[in-house]
Amino acid sequence: MLIQIHILQNYAPSNLNRDDTGSPKDAFFGGVLRGRISSQCLKRSIRQSESFKSVFGGSNLLGVRTKQLPDLVGKELEALGVKEEDKEKILARLSEIGRESKKKSDDEEEQEGEAADVETTSKQLIFIGKDELRPLAEKLLAVYKKNGADKWSNAKKLPITDITRELGNSVPRSVDISMFGRMTTSTVFEDVSAAVQVAHAISTNALSQEFDYYTALDDLKPGSEPGADMIGDVEFNSSTYYKYINIFWDGLVNNLGGDKEVAGKAVLALLEAAATAQPTGKQNTFAAQNLPDLILVEVSQKNIPVSYANAFMKPARAAGDQSLMDASVGKMADYAERIGKTYGLQSQRAFTATQEYDLPGAKAHTSLPDLQNWLQKQVTG
Repeated sequence: MLIQIHILQNYAPSNLNRDDTGSPKDAFFGGVLRGRISSQCLKRSIRQSESFKSVFGGSNLLGVRTKQLPDLVGKELEALGVKEEDKEKILARLSEIGRESKKKSDDEEEQEGEAADVETTSKQLIFIGKDELRPLAEKLLAVYKKNGADKWSNAKKLPITDITRELGNSVPRSVDISMFGRMTTSTVFEDVSAAVQVAHAISTNALSQEFDYYTALDDLKPGSEPGADMIGDVEFNSSTYYKYINIFWDGLVNNLGGDKEVAGKAVLALLEAAATAQPTGKQNTFAAQNLPDLILVEVSQKNIPVSYANAFMKPARAAGDQSLMDASVGKMADYAERIGKTYGLQSQRAFTATQEYDLPGAKAHTSLPDLQNWLQKQVTG
């Protein structure tokens, strides 16, 4: 089963997702420059949203992306009653995990065999489920006791590859890792194929970038002294974005160890988060807290994902009484009908919108909760 979410959302002047120069991200599409919000930005806003936290925050079903792995495992070792001296020796080797195949430098070769100092951070970001921390601490402790403190502390006698081989694979059961996947360079943490794909959001309209020139004054500066004490500028734009997400249901259930109940809750939480979570870029400056005007959900038995981004190869434009959003909805509805007929695509379709729109073959719902209820019936059915 495949679940697809199509969202049309207009943002007021904003700079939601910046590039390396501080400018709003953009991309050429259909030969025209568009506004863009990266999929990484969208996924993080979903993962950090209240929608996810309210459903799964009190459990071990959410992961964390961090370099503070030694600190997290150290707390678990303390809870297991491990002595401070032994804990430090265990954690001294933990930072090596993820670098098993890394070529050693000359300095490292010289230092090899000496006891390492405890490093407070790992060398790479690890996306780890909270349910993995205690088992990882227990396995580290078991391997440490099996080999003894002296051998453990000597990298020549006990290479990190031997440690990771004894630790085996750690398989997460957290919702966000199951959805968005995980890839590491360590054999300890099993890679997870993402069950959810999130597209870069692109503007349905041609991009028109603008600049805000601003000044700042010293509050305690004498009124007789003229001139600004700071000047600057920031780029921004206002665009209507098309967002696309698809969820491979069978893959999600498999990643969650066959737990369909948790998978169902995860899909509903994802739908709510995709609709309500906002990127945080420059929000204190622009407060572009705008919710979608239309959310379309499609459920099909065949795993044939189809983005409707090509509906906007020719940019949407406001004309007369028709707003940019109206034009975007019309283009998407027309394209969805044409592509569906061309390829014989069949799906159950439902949507909610801030005003009446005509989407052929899609059932209208008055609110997001109603749309969630409809989706829940499709999933459980």
